Amino acid sequence: MTATPVPRTTDETGPGDGLVRIGAIVFIVGAVATLITVAPLFLGSDPFPPVAYLVCMLMGAGFAIAGAGVLRSIGAQRRLAKSSAGPS
Repeated sequence: MTATPVPRTTDETGPGDGLVRIGAIVFIVGAVATLITVAPLFLGSDPFPPVAYLVCMLMGAGFAIAGAGVLRSIGAQRRLAKSSAGPS
């Protein structure tokens, strides 16, 4: 019979949780920048300078950071499950 790992409580942070939170914040900043940058197209005003479009790329960067956090969490859970299973 294999031992199952003890689940984490909600107060504990595991590996990768910080990356997921940072990635979510960066993604939201990029999403807001995208909305602000696209707004002049609908309002008929002058477009923003090209630097504003570079800020929109934070949306993809945030998604990649959060994805890295999820992969780190998956790796830690697999190592924990493998170590608790014992030698086979």
